[in-house]
Amino acid sequence: MTADPVTIAQSHFDQVHSYRATIRSSVRSGEHAEFHYAYRKPGFVRMDFVSPHHGAVLAYDPDAGKVRLRPFGEHALPALTLSPSNPLLRDRSGHRVDRSDVGVLLRNVHALQQGGATVTEGKETIGGRTTLRVSVTGAPAHVVDGVHRYLLWLDAEDGFPLKVVSFADDDGAPLETVTLDDVEIDVAFPARFFAP
Repeated sequence: MTADPVTIAQSHFDQVHSYRATIRSSVRSGEHAEFHYAYRKPGFVRMDFVSPHHGAVLAYDPDAGKVRLRPFGEHALPALTLSPSNPLLRDRSGHRVDRSDVGVLLRNVHALQQGGATVTEGKETIGGRTTLRVSVTGAPAHVVDGVHRYLLWLDAEDGFPLKVVSFADDDGAPLETVTLDDVEIDVAFPARFFAP
């Protein structure tokens, strides 16, 4: 029996201390976003936006439970401190910065697997890296955070997700497509990097 690729990906992620990537996202309504994403356990997040809101910097501190937002750049005023549940910080899909890392994604996928179906569909190259394309479909009427099915492209070496497409149902229209480019694992970030 072949090991479950999602379990392998989670096992590898459990050993990761930090990562960064360029994330590009498009949603069903046609909106697009691009940002540089950085994550350090146990939950520090920083997003430097390319579009929309070019130059905006957002950082989440899990110890304080707060988000620091600098809408006009890292060193420009104002600097706002907000709750991660603040509607200003949520996208139209309801995503929250404090629940945005790959670990949360993999836990959601694993929850969808319960009673559902996981199919390894083959290998593909994404961003010059060999990936395993995996489809995870929940049991009938089972959704996790509004998602019934995921298509995942997991790095063939470490299982890190390089592309994710989510679906609400079997209508074929994706809710969201996300690519993670320029992925670096176990990055040594500067001391104040997550406190802009």
